[in-house]
Amino acid sequence: MSALQKMMGWVDDRFPLTATYKAHLSEYYAPKNFNFWYFFGSLALLVLVLQIVTGIFLTMNYKPDAELAFMSVEYIMRDVEWGWLIRYMHSTGASMFFVVVYLHMFRGLMYGSYRKPRELIWIFGVLIYLMLMAEAFLGYLLPWGQMSYWGAQVIVNLFAAVPFIGEDLSILIRGDYVISDATLNRFFAFHVIALPLVLIALVAVHLVALHEVGSNNPDGIEIKKHKDPVTHIPLDGIPFHPYYTVKDIVGVIVFLMVFSAIMFFAPEMGGYFLEAANFVPADSLKTPEHIAPLWYFTPFYAILRAVPPLFGSQFPGVVAMGMSIVLLFFLPWLDRSKVKSIRYRGPIYKIALALFIVSFVGLGYLGLLPSTPVATIFAQVFSVIYFLFFLLMPWYTSIDKTKPEPERVTG
Repeated sequence: MSALQKMMGWVDDRFPLTATYKAHLSEYYAPKNFNFWYFFGSLALLVLVLQIVTGIFLTMNYKPDAELAFMSVEYIMRDVEWGWLIRYMHSTGASMFFVVVYLHMFRGLMYGSYRKPRELIWIFGVLIYLMLMAEAFLGYLLPWGQMSYWGAQVIVNLFAAVPFIGEDLSILIRGDYVISDATLNRFFAFHVIALPLVLIALVAVHLVALHEVGSNNPDGIEIKKHKDPVTHIPLDGIPFHPYYTVKDIVGVIVFLMVFSAIMFFAPEMGGYFLEAANFVPADSLKTPEHIAPLWYFTPFYAILRAVPPLFGSQFPGVVAMGMSIVLLFFLPWLDRSKVKSIRYRGPIYKIALALFIVSFVGLGYLGLLPSTPVATIFAQVFSVIYFLFFLLMPWYTSIDKTKPEPERVTG
């Protein structure tokens, strides 16, 4: 027995290293027909690690102080060695995180990855999405630029619209009666410590739940139904390592090429990733001409603005915005189709999903624009389509004509 084997044996007697490796990699059997849509889960994990590592380096020079925050970011960009690179990696990573998460969720909608027995995986995934939104919102204030300041002002003021407890709730979030140094400090604490811990925990349980029931596939059928009678290995499964670890490396390389191109040549992405107003120090006495959140929040911001105020209160819009996210949790029980994958669904679901994507992208675009009567009408139409996708799902998925699913995966 070699020294390495002896050392591994010593470790295994005290910690389940080999057993964990086998359970989650070399002996975790995944469907053999994964396509490129299955890259985005591993890419999301990559970006999470990237954000945590770059965030640690940024905190070494960042000052969570209303007087010093903006200048500390400028110091990182101009004077810290490779500081500009770390900052652009972090800012580009924030937007790319949402790109891969949205594509990951879209894959779930296409192939029914939220259906039984994967309901908990989906719920944990939506919770991760919510934590990401909170993490992005809190981090958005930290550069202490004009758009950061006023964007936070608008979002926190939405909580004031909640009846009875709104004012107290908004003061609790701000830590003051206005966005101030106290707000910056508590946002920094939550962004750097609290929410990353919650995110890591949610990602861990998301993966544990996934490996407990097994991965879905483009056919939407369970590979565990057909096992070798001797080895009990799924006939349509292959070990995750080395087959999919190598496949994922291809996805990582392509992703890093795109990521690097944006980071080195267009880190602001025309104002979508970093707005021009955020390169100006925050001024509480000068409101920007047009306040809009970053692109990944704009669909929900457009829903908020599409709902008319009631008795001067924006509360109905806040409720609609909240419900647009809450509905995602109920997706596993709203879908009554006999099949999971879009490959075997009928035309009704395909049309509904296409309209949903058009409405989501349309709302995202409208959320970037100033509010006008025409834009509001379009936002209202897209909002209705968005909600009907969920609310009518039990009906149209039950009447949709489906094709018979194959017994085995088709490749």
